[in-house]
Amino acid sequence: MSRRSASTYKIVTLSGDGVGPEVTEETLKVLNATSIEMKTEEHLIGGIAYDKVGDPFPKEAEEACKNADAILLGAVGGPKWDNVEPTRRPEQGLLKLRKELDLFANLRPVRFFDALLEHSPLRSDLCEGVDMLFVRELVGGIYFGPRSERAENSEGVQEAWDTMIYSDPEVERIVRVAANAAREREGRVLSVDKANVLASSRLWREVATRVVSQEYSDVELKHGLVDSVAMDIIKRPRQFDVVVTKNMFGDILTDLASVLAGSLGLLPSASLSTQGKPGVYVFCLFFFLYDNDDDDDDDDDDDVMTLSLHTFLSLTL
Repeated sequence: MSRRSASTYKIVTLSGDGVGPEVTEETLKVLNATSIEMKTEEHLIGGIAYDKVGDPFPKEAEEACKNADAILLGAVGGPKWDNVEPTRRPEQGLLKLRKELDLFANLRPVRFFDALLEHSPLRSDLCEGVDMLFVRELVGGIYFGPRSERAENSEGVQEAWDTMIYSDPEVERIVRVAANAAREREGRVLSVDKANVLASSRLWREVATRVVSQEYSDVELKHGLVDSVAMDIIKRPRQFDVVVTKNMFGDILTDLASVLAGSLGLLPSASLSTQGKPGVYVFCLFFFLYDNDDDDDDDDDDDVMTLSLHTFLSLTL
């Protein structure tokens, strides 16, 4: 959270879609039972915002978030909005939230409660003792680069394209976040890229090497290719300490790592900006992909309590 001189924090809740409102409600019950003095204010995001006002992240919500100490985010999207105009899809509201608040650093720890080892699809001897922290760059790369939806090119062929762009300053600041986190842990950072193929990854690797060698002599830096790292997350997950990577790779690898814990709903997440600015605390950005269409009502209460715990853990990052 950002810090104010007053003892009461302003928390904007963006309950969003699907299970989001229910989980947000239960999470607030948990927070209200703590000693945190807070005032909450609900605003629209995602599919429900599109349905009500035609904008997945309305200006009113944007301004409220910018003036908050913290933002509690529920779920965004669902099959209902699959055919909405691309620029107004629910996920665009999420991307705009990140960009407008400059939430460049996403932190997602992967740890185990011993009682949950049996729920992992992997052998318990592989998962026991896993404690890694993903640091994902969140406002650059292919999700925010120039793009074109389907259109006819000069040769009369339909095409669509996206662009991955990274600059030195973008890489420098996210690597510093990772290195600072490593200093509080085991002092090891793995930077993940695709430098054998992508020009943007070669820049990423060069900048990461320079920043750590010049500013963090006490931190060990290694580099890994994303495909190889993906295999090692499943085969040898205990070897990782801090993993830093670009936006798209981080999106995929953190979902992959959630398999270790048995569910993405068990991994807390915080998306942070520079010091003093509000952060976004999330129970699960795209939970609808897993549970919103589940017709089994018997487990609803367990799901909500599990995700409420997840959100509470996010707020303590």
